[in-house]
Amino acid sequence: MRQIVLDTETTGIEPKEGHRIIEIGCVEVVNRKLTGNHFHVYINPQREIEQEAIDVHGITNEFLIDKPKFAEVAEDFLAFIKGAQLVIHNAPFDVGFMDHEFAMGPTSTRVVTREVCDVLDTLVLARQMHPGQKNNLDALCKRYGIDNSHRELHGALLDAEILADVYLMMTGGQTNLNLAGKQGDGSGSQSEQIRRVQRNANKLKVIQATADELEQHEARLDIVQNSGGQCLWRNN
Repeated sequence: MRQIVLDTETTGIEPKEGHRIIEIGCVEVVNRKLTGNHFHVYINPQREIEQEAIDVHGITNEFLIDKPKFAEVAEDFLAFIKGAQLVIHNAPFDVGFMDHEFAMGPTSTRVVTREVCDVLDTLVLARQMHPGQKNNLDALCKRYGIDNSHRELHGALLDAEILADVYLMMTGGQTNLNLAGKQGDGSGSQSEQIRRVQRNANKLKVIQATADELEQHEARLDIVQNSGGQCLWRNN
């Protein structure tokens, strides 16, 4: 099963008002394993970014002047996601912008996202699993013990990688993390980035039993052995 964990950054919140996508970040997951393959691109929206949006993601109009327009990356982007299940937090927002961009792009990419991809909304999933609680990405990271201390600003690739960790933990964990040391094909990536994403796995913390706990354990073994039961720990 191929899944693409996806996030976007935009010039504002409403595509019907002419707002555009300015960053796309995608992380590939195959059979619940992060492959290291990703799609990441900054986009010139051909319009001004609202200050409220800049305050959220830190991407400025000046930074995007020399970046490609969506029409220039649309085919590569569609090829990367087509046929996969998209995993998105608050999917209607991102999918709405994607449909808006696809409709204005080259004829070959004028598609409706849900007609070429299945879409899984992790916000809906989180609300089903944790009703009545905060279910934004920061809250989920705290709930599942995922370090997001490096997330000072929103960023599409950074948030997609964090969401991939959250999604795998929400749905039962995963057994193989291949991001470190494997860059993948980097389709659509650009060498110039606002921030570098670090993916260092934390070591497992080993908790030793206290002397009191060991004493209670031995007392419990005495009870088992004296009652005629088999104490396997002492038979070895």
